[in-house]
Amino acid sequence: MKQREKLAEIHAGKREPILQITQLTKAFPYGRNQQVTAVDHLDFTIFRGETLGLVGESGSGKSTTGRTLLRLHEPDSGETLFEGFDINHLKANDLKAMRKHMQMIFQDPYASLNPRMKIQDIIGEALDIHGLTKTKEERKARILELLDLVGLHPSFAERYPHEFSGGQRQRIGIARALAVDPTFIVLDEPLSALDASIQAQIVDLLEDLQEKLGLTYLFIAHDLAMVKQISDRVAVMHNGKIVELADSEELFNNPIHPYTKKLLAAIPIPDPNHESNHDSIVKAEDELVAYKGSEFKEVSPHHWVYC
Repeated sequence: MKQREKLAEIHAGKREPILQITQLTKAFPYGRNQQVTAVDHLDFTIFRGETLGLVGESGSGKSTTGRTLLRLHEPDSGETLFEGFDINHLKANDLKAMRKHMQMIFQDPYASLNPRMKIQDIIGEALDIHGLTKTKEERKARILELLDLVGLHPSFAERYPHEFSGGQRQRIGIARALAVDPTFIVLDEPLSALDASIQAQIVDLLEDLQEKLGLTYLFIAHDLAMVKQISDRVAVMHNGKIVELADSEELFNNPIHPYTKKLLAAIPIPDPNHESNHDSIVKAEDELVAYKGSEFKEVSPHHWVYC
């Protein structure tokens, strides 16, 4: 389904929230009796079947947000409702069951795969943990089905991660995430380690899988051009806070927060006239220094800004 159709359903209330985050906070200690707040009282909603892009520079708290949503980092406070269940207070057994519905695809497609395991065991491990197949034949058939789903040859099941390219390894990571039939996937900068041509292929694959399987994505990235292509809505993160949230086209055409303007000004466009006329990063930086925000509110329909 195209972005405009999805957004029309979201704004009309025809799509239910799959994830509702309220006052989510995560801090890490450093030094002596000090801490840095990586996720600072976040409030946002992700709707079923959409792709919410989460962008910001390195250190803004994007990856920590994704990991905290899945409780790979334990939150300090706040509420994370997944299909109505507060997962922040689930005990071990209940959290294990919830993992089948919420998965993550990591940034580095090599570091996230065990180099000593064959591909069939990397993908099959999730099937074993959750008891999703009863026989060896059923397990093998499911693994081959997943490889085919992400565009890989069945013979790859017998190989090791070092025998593949970066794009192929990321496809393996996607197959592993899909093994448990999740409904929500956090994509933590899944394209940053790949060549541009391979990035486009992975984006096409992710969009096809979303339409075919009814998936919901939180797409974390710092590449704004790619985020614009794949996301229905975009949230901009700065110093642990979401400072702007809007439909993708609206955010790119009408940025309001100076940090959003700064990110957009940093995108190189091969047009001398555009480069000479658009706002500079320095101007956006000066505006950001003077900017004081205290409240996240809706400044126009479906466009939220920390102002």
